[in-house]
Amino acid sequence: MSPTEIHQLNFGPITAHAFNKDRTQVAVCPNNNEVQIYTKAGKGWNLIHTLAEVRIDWAPESNRLVTSSQDRNTYVWNFEPETNEWKPTLVLLRINRAATFVRWSPLENKFAVASGARVIAVCYFDEEHNWWTSKHLKNPIRSTVLSLDWHPNNVLLAAGSADFKARVFSAFIKGGVDQKPPPTAWGDKLPFNTICGEFSNGSGGWIHSVAFSPSGDALAFSGHDSAISIAYPGGAIQSVRLTSLPYLSLIWTSEKNIIAAGYDFTPVLFENTNEGW
Repeated sequence: MSPTEIHQLNFGPITAHAFNKDRTQVAVCPNNNEVQIYTKAGKGWNLIHTLAEVRIDWAPESNRLVTSSQDRNTYVWNFEPETNEWKPTLVLLRINRAATFVRWSPLENKFAVASGARVIAVCYFDEEHNWWTSKHLKNPIRSTVLSLDWHPNNVLLAAGSADFKARVFSAFIKGGVDQKPPPTAWGDKLPFNTICGEFSNGSGGWIHSVAFSPSGDALAFSGHDSAISIAYPGGAIQSVRLTSLPYLSLIWTSEKNIIAAGYDFTPVLFENTNEGW
C-alpha cells in the first residue's frame, strides 16, 4: 500500500471536487460559484485555472470536465493545449430548478445531472446539431434529487432523493448513443425511464449518497437518519442503523467492503460477513 499523502489548499470549505485520471490535477469548488483547478508541483499544489460553477466531475479518459450550478446551467469543458485554456460548451438541460449533482457515465459518452425540479437530465452529444442535449427521467421522483451513480454497464443509473427513496433507472439512449447491454440482475428489457428498483430504509430520511458495487449487483445508500442500507435486485435490503451523524459519501472498495464518510469527520469501513453487514 502506498503511503498516505496529506495536502492543505489553505482556504475554507470545499463543496465539490474531482481528480483527473492520474491524480496530478484536482478541480475544487471553494464554497462559491467558482471551480479552481490545481496541479501538483513538488510537495504542493499550484492554482492554474479558475472556472465558474459549483458541481464537478472529471472524465478520466477524455479529460473533459462537466460542471453544473444553482443557476440551472451545465457546461462541458474541453482543454485546448494550443491556448492552455478550458473552453466551455453549454448543455441543453431544460430544467427550471437548481442542478444539485453531476456524474459522467463509465464510457464518458453521456452524463447525468440531478436537480431540484424532480427530474434527472441524462445528457448526450447530438452529432447532427453539434451540441449536448438531454432526456429527462421523471416518474416517480417526488422531490429534489441529491445524488447519482452509474452502473458499470453504462445504462443503469441510481438516484437518491429527498423523498426518502433510492431508485435504479434505465438511462438507455437510442440512436447509436448506447448499445443494448447484456442482461443484468436488475433486468434485461431496459427502455428509457424503466424503474428497475425502488428502495427505502424504512425509517425515513432523505438519501445523501448512492453507490453501486463493483459488479453492479448491489446498491448502497445512506440516509439523513444515519443509516447505511444495501439493496439487491428483487427487493432484498439490509440497513445498518448508527448513532453517529449522517454519512454523505459512499465508496465500495470490494464486493464486501464499503467506506462511508460524513459529518463525523472520520471515514468508517463497513464489511459484509457471513452474518450480514
